[in-house]
Amino acid sequence: MAALLTISSIAAWAQTPECTDDLKTAKYSEWYDNRKDKQDVAYKAAVDFLTACPNEPEDGAWGPQVKALKKFKVDYEALNSSKELATKFDTAVKSNNYADQIKYGKQLVAANSDNTLVYIYMAAAGANDLNLAADAIPAAKKAIELIEAGKPFAPAFQNSKDVALATLNYSLAKMTAKSSPTDAIPYFIKAAKYESPLKKDARIYNELAAAYAEQVAKLTQDYQPFVGKSETTESKLVLANLNQAMDAQIDALARATALADAANKPALMERLTQVYEDRNKKKDGVDQLVAGILAKPLPDPPKPITELPSTPTPGTPPVGTSGASGNGSAAGSAAGSSTTGSPKPTSTAPTSNIKPATPGTTPAKPTATPTPRPRQRANHRG
Repeated sequence: MAALLTISSIAAWAQTPECTDDLKTAKYSEWYDNRKDKQDVAYKAAVDFLTACPNEPEDGAWGPQVKALKKFKVDYEALNSSKELATKFDTAVKSNNYADQIKYGKQLVAANSDNTLVYIYMAAAGANDLNLAADAIPAAKKAIELIEAGKPFAPAFQNSKDVALATLNYSLAKMTAKSSPTDAIPYFIKAAKYESPLKKDARIYNELAAAYAEQVAKLTQDYQPFVGKSETTESKLVLANLNQAMDAQIDALARATALADAANKPALMERLTQVYEDRNKKKDGVDQLVAGILAKPLPDPPKPITELPSTPTPGTPPVGTSGASGNGSAAGSAAGSSTTGSPKPTSTAPTSNIKPATPGTTPAKPTATPTPRPRQRANHRG
């Protein structure tokens, strides 16, 4: 073994040519002649020169040539490294290897921070594997920023800018909802407002309703200490915000019901009726609500109510109600989320079946002498 290593070392040493002017002239000429059309040949010539003459000074007679060869070598290696990364990234995208999409995508954008397509596919990776959301959420936001600035989005999206932005916002919503459903609400709404297939997809509204239901559950919990006690400004504000959240939940459920197919509509209608009755203390009006809901614009996320109106206008429902009395019902249920299907960067929206939101915690109904209703364990399906 020692003899073999010695022979190998001698052979390697013998293959390194002597640094002579003739060698430098020959290798530099070979590089120069091939640097544009045959860069692999030029690269080898540059390596041969620099290997044979590692100590050639950059301020000597051959200084300009040495600098040119060193720069070419660095640029060539960087370019080929990027090509290799791009190949690995492309393979990851085609094979739905979401972890590698993030891994190689991060390396690619480190070298080119304006590569919209890489950010788009990184966002898709996180939407399909929520465990990757930490890296995918910034990528989705960057992709949106670049597309809004006019950067290209094809071939990831072929249809339109609206389709691209709708899908990316939907991806953001799904990823954000994993840890904070309330923070996901603005992204669901933005996604649904673009002119894209998602605008008529029942699932996005069902998921929006589930996010609002988390708000309802939180505000219901906040209201519990006031049950059975005299009303105060604080209790009225909590109730107003609770009613407002329920109204938004009802709107989203009505849209999901109106757009649902025959298989899913009954369950969604049942869920909507339950929340509507809790909020308005009646069932009348649900059919009319569903029939006309799509003619109305999708509301923006409700802003927190921080003060009560000083003097209510006669005949106008108090803040936070939708036709109920001044002590309007704060009852409602936290809808379970339905997240079947994940947005991929394609020209169409996902087509998985909808799973309707399911009952969760039932808030207490505030009355003159409020009596808490029993709370149920949240039952999330989907």
